[in-house]
Amino acid sequence: MLSNFPLAPPSASNFAFEYDVLFYGLLALTILFTAIVCIGLIYFTIKYRKGSDADRYRPVYEDGRLEAVWSVGPLILAIVFFFLGAKQFIHMRTPPQDAQEIYVIGKQWMWHIQHSNGVRENNTLHVPLGKPVKLTMISQDVIHAFYIPAFRVQMHVVPGRYTSLWFTPTKKGEYHLFCTMYCGTQHSEMGGKVIVMEPKEWAEWIDNGGETRPSMTMAQAGMKLFNRVGCNNCHGPESNIRAPSLVNLFGSTRAMANGPSVVADEAYIRESILRPHTRISQGYGESMPAYDGQLSEREIIELLAYIKTMGSGIPVAPPGSPAGPGALPAQAQGTSQTPMAAGAIQYQTERPDITPTTRQGRPAVGAVAAQQEAVGN
Repeated sequence: MLSNFPLAPPSASNFAFEYDVLFYGLLALTILFTAIVCIGLIYFTIKYRKGSDADRYRPVYEDGRLEAVWSVGPLILAIVFFFLGAKQFIHMRTPPQDAQEIYVIGKQWMWHIQHSNGVRENNTLHVPLGKPVKLTMISQDVIHAFYIPAFRVQMHVVPGRYTSLWFTPTKKGEYHLFCTMYCGTQHSEMGGKVIVMEPKEWAEWIDNGGETRPSMTMAQAGMKLFNRVGCNNCHGPESNIRAPSLVNLFGSTRAMANGPSVVADEAYIRESILRPHTRISQGYGESMPAYDGQLSEREIIELLAYIKTMGSGIPVAPPGSPAGPGALPAQAQGTSQTPMAAGAIQYQTERPDITPTTRQGRPAVGAVAAQQEAVGN
């Protein structure tokens, strides 16, 4: 059970060990001197209590040896800890020249973070493992404090001037990020996380515009949805038993079992997805389930974009797969492949930089601000 309640955050930066040595050293000395004082107090209270037979006729008023011990000993300890603390302070305030610089803006009640190549984040900071990172920070409104417990770093973020801190992550993973300066009614919600990634993974993330996987075109998003909801089970390139194949469907003329022939345009395909029994292709029955109310208009548009490419020669790469040498054969999907378009919409990806908190059933101010920031940027 105690493993669920760690006494300290994990040590995940180059400063963690040195900081912990100072902290636990001072803690140990505090406990030691507190114990000496308390034990002495209890001992002399009992020995010289009223009615005891302790010798009170030869009191000792001074002892040079004792005074030297309690003066010189703590002085030496103080000098040692001052030296270690000063060394650590200078080290923490002197970032290396090759540090990766990232800009941080504190605002009520969220952290806005921007990388040098323009990638932006809210309440989330992605950093490379084993590489020094320098944060240049300023506040948009009131005083905040940027604090990462696992890295043992903290710095005030002040309106009107820049402050900075730096660190080198030493362990991959996710770590808490806090504001430790009271900054208003939702100060407790001004948090986030730091994500430490392998350098290669982080470089790919940066080059990909801040996405954990390549962005997708509408056709690629439609392909993902097409496979996820099971359309490929009946409407695949080689399928024509339970349902007609959709290869070369768009723009073709289809004979209907319960009405005149129709041209397969956007309106027909949309109706066939939402209400498939309104018009049934000749030779098939009412076997397809209706998706009315189950798919959003965005999802329908993405499906339309993919269906248009089936058999048309328009290249579509499977979501998440590379194009070029070593990629899956185009025939496996009934299409050819190209790299995914940069900046295209990514299907069903929750933004990691949105504050997840709510207040009375509504998004917190930080969440709304993050959403507005995402839309505005």
